[in-house]
Amino acid sequence: MLSGIVLKEVMMPRYINPYTDFGFKRLFGTEPNKAILMAFLNALFDQAIEAGIEKPVIKDLNYLPGEHLGILETDRRAVFDVYCETETGKKIIVEMQNSYQQFYKDRSIYYASIPIHEQGLKGPWNYELNAVYVVSIMNFSFGTADFLSSNPSADANASCEEQYYHTRVMLMDTRQKRIFSDKLTLLFLETKKFNKTEDELQTQLDKWMYLLKNISDMMEQPKTIFEPIFIQFMEQAEIARFTPQERRVYDVSMMAYRDVQNSVDTAKNDGLKEGMEKGIKKGKAESLVNLMRNFKLNIDQALRGLSIPESEWDDYRELVKKLETNHIC
Repeated sequence: MLSGIVLKEVMMPRYINPYTDFGFKRLFGTEPNKAILMAFLNALFDQAIEAGIEKPVIKDLNYLPGEHLGILETDRRAVFDVYCETETGKKIIVEMQNSYQQFYKDRSIYYASIPIHEQGLKGPWNYELNAVYVVSIMNFSFGTADFLSSNPSADANASCEEQYYHTRVMLMDTRQKRIFSDKLTLLFLETKKFNKTEDELQTQLDKWMYLLKNISDMMEQPKTIFEPIFIQFMEQAEIARFTPQERRVYDVSMMAYRDVQNSVDTAKNDGLKEGMEKGIKKGKAESLVNLMRNFKLNIDQALRGLSIPESEWDDYRELVKKLETNHIC
């Protein structure tokens, strides 16, 4: 007979974690859920009006292949989380970045250059381009230090910048403060900075940000978010609706998410930026080992499964070898 022991009920999550690779692509990168992606993007583009910029309106879109090998064999391979084209030809890349990356701004510019370059036509061409958008949903914050590193004179606005979660970057004439071209737009959403409660939600983008940040901890649909598109979003995020195969893939994706988060947290406790980057790599290497063991994959299949850039494969092969021989615990 057990005495003096309190058994605590462990609640299983009802909804998917959208920061996982599987979760994000299921909700935003599949044909049945195209309406969800369109509603999210239109809510995001609503913010253009506040900046005095003409608002793009998406009435339809098509998904495009996410893998891009470049023109030459020596070119770097790029894999987009979600890549699509609107009915008017605008190219949109949507990325979920789960962990800090030192040169993430540079990476966003590089990614934007790919759909720009792909529009080049052989033969006679007047260089007219369709607009390109890169949308980054970030489960981390650039932070004041990162902001000031590229804006040394902006320290007076640092405290405001810490609370501003939505950043739009365009080509601008710095003297006249006018948009030079609307053909390239980078949009960064820092979910760590979004702190509104359910009662404070006003815009459609507020509601999307609230769901992205909190859905994995919810047990029911928020009462103030009741539009049909949000009901569809919640239904698609419900884990009980998954097939057995989808549940297995999600569990592995969640395992990879936890491995990276645990390694990042450890590195943060060490207080070292370099340690954080090493921690992220170690977490991904542990996820690769788990994928190989649980799904009988070879190293290349596991690397593709975690969408690791091919330019980094050799580094991860070495880390996996060390893990498998217990050189790294």
